[in-house]
Amino acid sequence: MPESIKAIMEPRSIAVVGATDRRGSVGRAVVTNIIEGGFSGVLYPVNPRAKSVVCNRAYPSITEIPGEIDMAVIIVPAPLVAKVIHEAADKGVKGVVVITAGFKEVGGEGVKLENEVKAAASERGIRLVGPNCLGVINTDPAFSMNASFAQTMPKPGNIGFISQSGALCTAVLDLAKGRDIGFSKFISFGNKADVNEVELLQYLAEDPQTSVILMYLEDISDGRRFARVASEVTWKHLKPILAIKSGRSEEGARAASSHTGSLAGSDAAYDAIFLQSGIQRVEDVNEMFHYAEAFSRMPLPEGGRIAIVTNAGGPGIMTTDAAVRHGLTLSRFSAETEEALAGHLPPTANIHNPVDVIGDADYHRYELALKSTLMDPGVDGAIVVLTPQKMTDVLETAQIVPKVMEGIKKPVLCSFMGIVDVSAGVKYLVEHNIPNYSFPEAAVRAFASMVRFSERLAPGRSQKRRSVSYSVEKEAVAALIAEKLASADNVHLPEKEANEILRLYGFPLLKSRLVTSEDEVEAALSFVGPPVAMKISSRDVVHKFDVGGVILKIETPDQAREAYRKILASVKRAAPDARVDGVLMEKMAKGGTEVILGAHLDPKFGPLCMFGLGGTFVEAIKDVTFRLAPMWELSAEEMIRSIKSFRILQGVRGNPPADIEAIKDCILRMSQLVSDHPEIVEMDLNPVIVYAEGLGCTVADSRIMLKKA
Repeated sequence: MPESIKAIMEPRSIAVVGATDRRGSVGRAVVTNIIEGGFSGVLYPVNPRAKSVVCNRAYPSITEIPGEIDMAVIIVPAPLVAKVIHEAADKGVKGVVVITAGFKEVGGEGVKLENEVKAAASERGIRLVGPNCLGVINTDPAFSMNASFAQTMPKPGNIGFISQSGALCTAVLDLAKGRDIGFSKFISFGNKADVNEVELLQYLAEDPQTSVILMYLEDISDGRRFARVASEVTWKHLKPILAIKSGRSEEGARAASSHTGSLAGSDAAYDAIFLQSGIQRVEDVNEMFHYAEAFSRMPLPEGGRIAIVTNAGGPGIMTTDAAVRHGLTLSRFSAETEEALAGHLPPTANIHNPVDVIGDADYHRYELALKSTLMDPGVDGAIVVLTPQKMTDVLETAQIVPKVMEGIKKPVLCSFMGIVDVSAGVKYLVEHNIPNYSFPEAAVRAFASMVRFSERLAPGRSQKRRSVSYSVEKEAVAALIAEKLASADNVHLPEKEANEILRLYGFPLLKSRLVTSEDEVEAALSFVGPPVAMKISSRDVVHKFDVGGVILKIETPDQAREAYRKILASVKRAAPDARVDGVLMEKMAKGGTEVILGAHLDPKFGPLCMFGLGGTFVEAIKDVTFRLAPMWELSAEEMIRSIKSFRILQGVRGNPPADIEAIKDCILRMSQLVSDHPEIVEMDLNPVIVYAEGLGCTVADSRIMLKKA
């Protein structure tokens, strides 16, 4: 556990610099919260013009405090913060929380002030949370620290929450209070001039009070380190991470010459980081807490087979539909289970899944139905749906849920539908750590989230969390790239030269020859073998179809000569200044499924690989997925399976399944290529023609953009 973070989160003594008795001030709120929160250590208010603050002796400066100080909360005006940090260092303070605003978030002079604060903390070896933050909270009874200006101290719990937004934190605390949700740690880290989300993740990973981690992020400081640490949290510490990342809009994506570059907006990089590290990205705070309640209060399911117990047919169907939409499976009950249900439920009840105990059901029926289904070995968990009817025993029904669960390590989520009429039952469920959702669709989504996390921990997946390294000609590619960049900072490689790089990395390529005159066409056709595709070769032409630079299905020498003339004339009209190297004559690929592979050098996170269905409409359809390179074997498999059109690759309407292993091989080779050579800033392999299972694939078109690293 990072000791420097412990000094901030687990202090034995706190100085509040900028403490005051003035009502409505942040300085008074922080001191009051520390006192009322029951802080187990020593509190030292600092105010040069006051003898006491909230009935605690005040000190003129932090250096005049007689005892040792672990952590200081700083609430002085922004221009004075750096000075206070130096004084804190003189006193031996290990960490500070800077609540003061007015730094880089306001621009101009604020940026300069934040740089001074950052330099002071770095120079003096003090760790710093903030500036511009709400503060930090640790509900562990050994510390009971509320060093923030939040409205109230949250109740203890097993959820750790970290956020860049302090304003969001106050709303989250109020929401959690209303839902009776507790926290282990609650950290607002603001502008993260020093301590960032990666270090806080490391701290929460090793915190014994934290079982689930929630995050609100506006950006990530070091994407690769973040992904590595988050992976350890997920797979080593077995703690689920749920994250909101603001800024999904397409306006963040920059224009680019390749399909991959056009689709690889900044949000694609964040999605890739989250997917590779096991983080589940959620849309909003409500969804985050729906999932968090399930994770923090229930055992993980072993699979996605659920049972539904309801007293109303309509909500049962709603729950079933939602389960199917979110990838869950309705369990098929054993004969013994159905026999037990039939023996105790009325004839009008449905003993199959979903189990309908009928509207007049009392708590005995619910108890029998829930217990019978949970005991079935084909059931991984259950969702209990209740609609409040006149004869419904809401509280009594709630009371049987924890009773039935005793000794059964399967999750049960409830949906006591409504607000007022079910309130007594809901209160009982929450008090006994049973998650309840106002509508069953939310319960289903939460259950599906648990299943996704559980599946990630499966032993078979763990074995594939490894890098794959191929025997390639790395030095030859490096020399080729250096040669191309010797006379220019940016170079677009024509397909012939791009294919040479791909060949050196073992990609499956089509037979081809470049011709520079009409006299060479017949010999090239004989060498390649008909039918051929003829394509313009020019470093100034990126999208060849757009300028009439491609003609397909050439069979005879006469057709080839005519195509050669036609291509050159068309390109001359459309792009008169383009430098033309010749025409590439390439063997036409056999029919198969078209996919696209690509790579884009993200300026912040490094090489980002893309996979999806190929063709000219890839930017319109946008059925693609991204991962950071270098990637695991598992990441490549998940890339393929996560596109919406994966069923096409599995084989539909009599078509055989595509060669998934061949696609995976190409993705991993691409990952190694762009990791080895950061000069590759954009790359498209589109289309890659994939044949039936066991028959491989081939790259039918390629483009590579280089830039000096």
